[in-house]
Amino acid sequence: MPSRGRHQSSSKECLDALRRIEAMEGVVGVIIGRSYGGKSLGVGTRTGAVKVQRKISGGLKAVTQSAKGLQEIFIRTEAGMEDAIATAILKLD
Repeated sequence: MPSRGRHQSSSKECLDALRRIEAMEGVVGVIIGRSYGGKSLGVGTRTGAVKVQRKISGGLKAVTQSAKGLQEIFIRTEAGMEDAIATAILKLD
């Protein structure tokens, strides 16, 4: 399923990370949300790093570090797969 939503500041590294997430077992799709320029995940994070913020109905709310700031993403998952996918995302880095 292709990514959908706003693509205002998605860098090449972010899009690569999103493609890897979309390929995970249990992921239905990835929806790109708003971007926030000038913000950061923290010291030492690289472009394309993904941080899962929380589980919500239907999937996971996360952010990725882009070259220009933060990009919100929603990861739509199959029921009951949220914890396994969140753990797999941690291992992407």
